[in-house]
Amino acid sequence: MNSSFAVDLIRHSLTMSLTVAAPLLLTALLVGVAVSVVQAVTQLQEQTLTFLPKLVLMALVFAITLPWVLGTLVGYVVQMIRSLPSLAA
Repeated sequence: MNSSFAVDLIRHSLTMSLTVAAPLLLTALLVGVAVSVVQAVTQLQEQTLTFLPKLVLMALVFAITLPWVLGTLVGYVVQMIRSLPSLAA
């Protein structure tokens, strides 16, 4: 295994991680900003108000994107397992 292959492997795994985590991270970001705007407008500064909407919407997004996430991760693992014989050569 040469250094360019290792760098490519790390780059691909980081890209895969970010791609899989993006829907949940974006949901948390958007819900957090929306709740913060509502809190700023109403001057209601209760920290617990952000928790429930984030929890509910992130669970919903997780349930919706779960088949895609699993398919993506299984495809990545299969690709890595298939590339194992080329590492031995």
